[in-house]
Amino acid sequence: QVQLVESGGGLVQAGGSLRLSCAASGRTFSSYDMGWFRQAPGKEREFVAAISWSGSYTYSAESVKGRFTISRDNAKNTVYLQMNSLKPEDTALYYCAAHRGGSYYNIASYAYWGQGTQVTVSS
Repeated sequence: QVQLVESGGGLVQAGGSLRLSCAASGRTFSSYDMGWFRQAPGKEREFVAAISWSGSYTYSAESVKGRFTISRDNAKNTVYLQMNSLKPEDTALYYCAAHRGGSYYNIASYAYWGQGTQVTVSS
């Protein structure tokens, strides 16, 4: 069992930056690949980025490549999402999730989810 708590969201102007954190409880955190998803009002939840258990491999959606960076610190049981050059279309509720297998892009591939942290980008 892994419990996830996101933080770091807020209101930022377009072009600004935010760093999201996802703190995990449970001794098995370091064995999970982790992902970030987001969901805007009226839209489906979509994949943002994922990272392997060791941090050696990362994957990002095309819409955020070059702007968002996923990382993790297994000693702190935390995964991060550094978001730069934010755009109004990045406004969404951001979730972290623990991957259990399958495609990183598929919501069903994730076993545990946090409650989300809101990111709002003003133009």
